[in-house]
Amino acid sequence: MTPAARVQAAIELLDAIVDAARGQGAPADRLVSDYFRTRRYAGSKDRRAVRELVYAAIRACGPVPASGRAAMLRLAESDANILPLFDGSGHGPSAVEPGEPVADGGIAPAWLEAALAASDIAREEAAALLDRAPLDLRVNALRAGRDTLELPAPAVRTDAPQGLRVEPGTPVEQWDAYRDGLVEVQDTGSQLACLAIGAQPGEVVIDLCAGAGGKTLALAAAMDNRGTLIACDTDRGRLSRLPPRAERAGAGMIETVLLDPGKELDALAEWHGRADAVLVDAPCSGTGTWRRNPEARWRLTPDSLTRFAATQDGLLGIAAQLVKPGGRLVYVTCSLLDGEGADRVDAFLAAHSGWNARDPGLPLGSVRGQGVRLTPYHDGTDGFFIACLDSTC
Repeated sequence: MTPAARVQAAIELLDAIVDAARGQGAPADRLVSDYFRTRRYAGSKDRRAVRELVYAAIRACGPVPASGRAAMLRLAESDANILPLFDGSGHGPSAVEPGEPVADGGIAPAWLEAALAASDIAREEAAALLDRAPLDLRVNALRAGRDTLELPAPAVRTDAPQGLRVEPGTPVEQWDAYRDGLVEVQDTGSQLACLAIGAQPGEVVIDLCAGAGGKTLALAAAMDNRGTLIACDTDRGRLSRLPPRAERAGAGMIETVLLDPGKELDALAEWHGRADAVLVDAPCSGTGTWRRNPEARWRLTPDSLTRFAATQDGLLGIAAQLVKPGGRLVYVTCSLLDGEGADRVDAFLAAHSGWNARDPGLPLGSVRGQGVRLTPYHDGTDGFFIACLDSTC
């Protein structure tokens, strides 16, 4: 592909991504994969170049752009190599017309920027949300040790006890160490959220929103594969990905429970008041993950934030009924908005007597309300809010 053809391909992909964001369709990474699956003529360098153009253009736009072309013209304002490729030659984009619309810049749609600023995420903190994310690994303590593990690429330690960081783009999933379950891809912030739970061998621990089980696997390692570890979710497809991952990791203790929305406590009846710890890794806006999914900020609305908050309150209420007297509840969101973090914990404590918040005791993060917040700018992790709540009765 010529450079101009790469720009045109990126514009076509951006059109699809914008449409999907408006209609809550497929995520950008899936659309990129599907695009090239039907275009076998594009070589690896072409695919890499087009992908980089696509994500650079997404990051360059604040609100949802009118079109992929408008998004690319926005990127052209900061990359002088792009505009000359709008020359109409070959498979490239047509020449730019006078007064042609250019997408607006910024961090996010105006209402969302204001919400972030109200949560003290502005200026450098906000800009860091659109940087490129690092690639972090968790060494699986069930199969290896961080001090003795040999990897085929340079890696540096992170602040997580089993954490390593490698260069973005490193083909980790092609490594023997990955296939053999010695390492998992997991952001340092996510690893620290698991550390906050303080899971111990022999305990009963429930991961209430396990998804595909990334945090569940970290808990299994912390528990030395001993005890009871229940992984729950309402999404059958995501939860079905956990058993093969657990087998690869040597985590044979994990039990999965598929939940029916609205009837979660029925499915978990045998665990009422029995759990030493419950992790609520609640569904949220994902504002802390924009470095990985920058188009996600185009999918949010004020109404969706209201729905997330209601879901988060409901999950905290469910978790409270599962924790035994003297047990603990850890609430986590990958959001930097107080409405999904500190405010939710305040609301829980106001509505539930017999609970106290305590310092999670993590090596990174800043106090936010009655929890701790990790941010890309200050901590080099994805954005997280983490709160530890102890049952006192």
